[in-house]
Amino acid sequence: MPVNIREPFDKYVARRMKEEDELINEKVPKVSGAREKQIGGDHYKDSGIQPVDYIYQNNLDFFEGNIIKYTTRHRKKGEGSADIRKVIHYAELILELVYDEKP
Repeated sequence: MPVNIREPFDKYVARRMKEEDELINEKVPKVSGAREKQIGGDHYKDSGIQPVDYIYQNNLDFFEGNIIKYTTRHRKKGEGSADIRKVIHYAELILELVYDEKP
């Protein structure tokens, strides 16, 4: 009689989700010190990763960092469309100053 060594799907999914969480927890630094507090609101508190951590870990420049920042907060801070206009403005600055293209 053959032995079924296949893991049940629900157990497989639960195991993989736990493994993914462990990997993420290893890679994402724990928030401490100045990164624990936010001045002027709480619009980044529920983010999976703080924009400042993403920006720092990926060595993004000022323009790229602001694109991340404003994209992350546009639904949460109450300035929605203004934040998206800022994203567009910073993207245009990259085109103009980095790639010498007129947007």
